[in-house]
Amino acid sequence: MDSESTTYVWPRQATPSDTEQLEGWLAERGWEVDPTVYMAGAGGAAVQVRRAGAVWADGEPGLLILPAETVVWDGARIRIAPPTAVPATAVPTVARTTAAVAAAAVPERCPAS
Repeated sequence: MDSESTTYVWPRQATPSDTEQLEGWLAERGWEVDPTVYMAGAGGAAVQVRRAGAVWADGEPGLLILPAETVVWDGARIRIAPPTAVPATAVPTVARTTAAVAAAAVPERCPAS
């Protein structure tokens, strides 16, 4: 991982190597993984991070990073990047004529017996 990078993607099913990379990336920015918080789910582990040292003791909230989230460093703080927009899949439509729609709306009559 490039130490100059302003983003870090926490992968799904993160490995111990991914954790080490994140810890190094955070340390360069004055943050650390909170060792008292561990969450695991179907997508992998979530990581709680916080500012390192005395700043954390001042009660500043940490940040929970979920699997597949991108963390952004703006030079002063860390935040989660908004998810990218995924275009909706077009739902195929069936071309119908007005007559076909009208005919479908009229119930069939059963012959009298």
